[in-house]
Amino acid sequence: MKTTKGKGGTAHTFDRISTLVTRAAGRPGAFIMAATLIIIWGITGPLFNFSDTWQLVINTGTTIITFLMVFIIQQSQNKDTMAVQLKLNELIACNEKASNRLIVIEDLTEDELEVLKKFYVKLSKLAEKESDLHSSHSIDEADEYHKEKDQYRKRKGTKKSNNPDLKK
Repeated sequence: MKTTKGKGGTAHTFDRISTLVTRAAGRPGAFIMAATLIIIWGITGPLFNFSDTWQLVINTGTTIITFLMVFIIQQSQNKDTMAVQLKLNELIACNEKASNRLIVIEDLTEDELEVLKKFYVKLSKLAEKESDLHSSHSIDEADEYHKEKDQYRKRKGTKKSNNPDLKK
């Protein structure tokens, strides 16, 4: 990843820090450390006669950490959401039968989303009438889709996938 200076530098630095902190906070060691601190704080209560200062330490510490983590986690969540949206957009864009209106579905109004939802609910109800799960999703169908993609690549002159799972 390229480090940028100037305008993008702060955003880039925050992105890198938020990614590191989010990964670290999601590990078992982080939970164990936090739980250990709480246990130590609880054990030290009698030493400080459960004073207001003793209570203020944990309240202030947890409030500050929670406040900062909200922004860090939101940054990581926004990045992950955008990556997923872009992947879905690519799948929609490359499928000739998919509606390109769905590419920027997150920008539609709630009323427009409701219209689209009704369409997919109707499709789902039609699919429920089919008693055989394999009629819409089968291994044979997956093989057929793979062969179609392979033929498409050959027509377009693009390389075959290096993924060994797709070569079966």
